[in-house]
Amino acid sequence: MLNRLLIDVYLGQDRVGSYLKCELSGDYTEGYYIAVEVPADDPKAEQPFCGPNVWPAAGLCRCCVFVYGIALKTSTCEVGRKVARIIALALDLDVDFFDKMETLGDPIASLRLLHYNGQVSDPSEGLFGAGAHSDFGLITLLATDDVLALQMCKDKDAKPQKWEYVAPLKGTFIANLGEISTLHRVIGSGQDRYSIAFFVEPNGDCIVHCFPSCESESNPPRYPPISGMSYMSKRYKETHNLISFEQH
Repeated sequence: MLNRLLIDVYLGQDRVGSYLKCELSGDYTEGYYIAVEVPADDPKAEQPFCGPNVWPAAGLCRCCVFVYGIALKTSTCEVGRKVARIIALALDLDVDFFDKMETLGDPIASLRLLHYNGQVSDPSEGLFGAGAHSDFGLITLLATDDVLALQMCKDKDAKPQKWEYVAPLKGTFIANLGEISTLHRVIGSGQDRYSIAFFVEPNGDCIVHCFPSCESESNPPRYPPISGMSYMSKRYKETHNLISFEQH
C-alpha cells in the first residue's frame, strides 16, 4: 500500500497543502510531477517513484506536459549526468564515478512544474509559498520566472537565521546539491510565480555511502550506508501529507 501511495504522490498533480514544510496548513504551492515513463507492465512500475505518468486531460495542457516528459527522457537526464561529472572531479573521484548503472546510469528523475498562487506569506505566522527546507536527492536544477520570491539562508544554525533573496537571472539555472544544499524557502508577495524544478536521484538500488575521498581514520563516515530507495521513501513520508492523498 505504501509503495502504491508513494507512486501516486510522486506522479501527477501535487495539490496545495500536500507538502508539509509549513507547520500550519502546508505550502501555498501546487505542481505537476513528471517522471521518466515506466510502462504499467514493467516490473519496475511497482517500485516507489516509478510507473506510468499521470497525464492531464486532452488539450493544450496535456500537449505541453507531454513535451516536457519527452525532454526529461531524451536530454534532461544527460544534463544531470554532466553536472554530476563536475561534482565527481571536485571530490577527487573518477570523472565517470556517477555514470555507473547503479548510480545515474538508470536514475530516478523527475520534473516538477510549480505554481505559487499569489498568497502573501507571513513567516511570523508560519505561512510560506514553500517553507524552509533543503532538497534530498542528488541534484536539483531550477528554472524560474522573474518574480522575486526565493530566499536562502547560508548558515542554517545561526540564531537568528539570516535570509536573503536569490535574484532571478534570465537564461540560467539555480543548482542545489541534495541534503547539503543551502537551506531555502519561497516567500509569496501577492504575485503568481512559476518555476520548473528538475530532480535527479541515484538508482533506487544504489547504496549511498560516504565517498572514499571524504573519509579517513580521523574523519570516519557520520552515517551508515542506506539504499537510495529507502532514503527517498523515508524523506517523502517526512515531508508529504500522505493522509491527504489517501482521502482523494
